[in-house]
Amino acid sequence: MTPIDYFEQFCSRYEAYKNGSWCYEDGCIYRGLELLYKATGEKRWFDHLLRLITPQVSADGSLSGYRPDEFNIDNILPGRALLFLHRETQDPRYMAAAKRLIGQLDAHPRIPAGNYWHKKRYPSQIWLDGLYMGLPFQVEYALATGETPRIGDALQQLATALALTAIGNGMHVHGYDDSRAEKWSDPVTGKSQAAWARAMGWQAMALVDILAILPNDHATASLRDQTRTILRAVTYRQKASGLWPQVLDAPNLEGNYDETSASAMFAYALLAAVNPHLATEEQLEFKTAGALALNAIAGTRLVPKDGQIHLAGICQVAGLGPFNGRYRDGSPAYYLTEEVVADDAKGVGPFMMAYAKAALIAKDQVAPARHLASK
Repeated sequence: MTPIDYFEQFCSRYEAYKNGSWCYEDGCIYRGLELLYKATGEKRWFDHLLRLITPQVSADGSLSGYRPDEFNIDNILPGRALLFLHRETQDPRYMAAAKRLIGQLDAHPRIPAGNYWHKKRYPSQIWLDGLYMGLPFQVEYALATGETPRIGDALQQLATALALTAIGNGMHVHGYDDSRAEKWSDPVTGKSQAAWARAMGWQAMALVDILAILPNDHATASLRDQTRTILRAVTYRQKASGLWPQVLDAPNLEGNYDETSASAMFAYALLAAVNPHLATEEQLEFKTAGALALNAIAGTRLVPKDGQIHLAGICQVAGLGPFNGRYRDGSPAYYLTEEVVADDAKGVGPFMMAYAKAALIAKDQVAPARHLASK
């Protein structure tokens, strides 16, 4: 079975992740479907997106199960699909819904340095996950509406988050606690202990997506340099299998397994950094690493069971602090205790995205990659 066959099978049986409530997991699938539609021109991907999102968006733009006062940055991610659908259909409900999400961001609590809290229930904390959840939507909304100050704010948040989570050599830890109140945070630096692969995957995707749609100018120069550094570090840590370990900075940790969702995210980010027309030696390296990862996922992680094909090896969830009666201490060993599942949206969506990006490269239809062009 090809990845396209798997995507069709998966989407045909997929139902809303949280019983229909607006959530980031569905947003991962929405993004994958958007990019597959753009890459292939096949209406079936657009139709799947409409089938899934239509029950969640009312005529007045209200969103099923969405509560802005939770100040959950995760809930912003599927807003990117709203902006895409507004461009495609001109249906006003989608922009009305997007305005509800931007309203949350306008009121969202921040640390003194200006970054959004990850969630109201995780006060004063920045998680790398949140960079992808909130900031690409904020930039896309600003471009769509002409509210350009939002772009500068997003770029500043990215720069600050990178500085607060960096541990050297292009590696970044999962989280930062500005209050130093959480047991998982270093009392001096506020940083968590480990570079969790999926957290860095979210971060890498946020960077390449934002830089892809902004001018290559002085305002983005530093972030472009940092993004290249991160992608080089990711490429260096790719295993012979073509995949990446669950904990990036602990390669010798016993039980540190190859994890599918992060590998798909890195494949996407590396392929998104490629310009086939003006490929530098570095971009060719990124393309090779991204293609290797994509082929490894397709070749080793699509497995048959009960007459269907499933995408295996996905860490279901990981986080920091209290959750469901336990405390997640952010140690390298902690990340190996979370359940590994198949077909989770956090793996399938990025796999779709990486495949779509590879398809565009193969068709030589990628737009000039200003976003990571070498100086």
